[in-house]
Amino acid sequence: MIKGNLHIIKNVVTAIVVTLFFSCSNDFDDVQKVGILQNQPIGEAEDIDLKYTEYKDSTVRLLANLLSPKMLDYSNRSFAFSEFPDGIELIIYDENNNKTTITSDYAIVYSETDIIDLRGNVKIATHEKDTLFTEQLYYNQKLEWAFTNEYFVFKRISGSTYGTGFDSDKNFKEKQILEMGGDVELDN
Repeated sequence: MIKGNLHIIKNVVTAIVVTLFFSCSNDFDDVQKVGILQNQPIGEAEDIDLKYTEYKDSTVRLLANLLSPKMLDYSNRSFAFSEFPDGIELIIYDENNNKTTITSDYAIVYSETDIIDLRGNVKIATHEKDTLFTEQLYYNQKLEWAFTNEYFVFKRISGSTYGTGFDSDKNFKEKQILEMGGDVELDN
């Protein structure tokens, strides 16, 4: 009788282990699917036309206008960001309503750091006809500072400057260039 009970106990234990094995396998598949969903955007938007405004002294003033064919929202990530896979056009207005236009083929905006990563045919054109061309540019929204370590061309009415590595404030008044070439105008 003890042998019969031992055989029954072995069969029950084997059945439990097999059941646990297969149920863990299915749970692991579900866990993998959740991981995939977490890597997907939490939202998608098409034909974006966002206007950033300021309300002051009973007046609404347009600060910026963001245009893009598509935006993917990854705010579900631990380091949240928004991706613009088809590029952007960002128009920024100053206090006198002069505009600066920024375009690129691709962009990422990191929410926590307020850094914008612009890539592919990046162009910044000011109302003063200053224009910067490069393949990648970072813009720090808090410091209002643009920088790149890539090759650039900076065109002004007085001539062009080119080189590798460019840092500047948003108005191109305070500029730093790492390696420079081109036409340089010096004050006497």
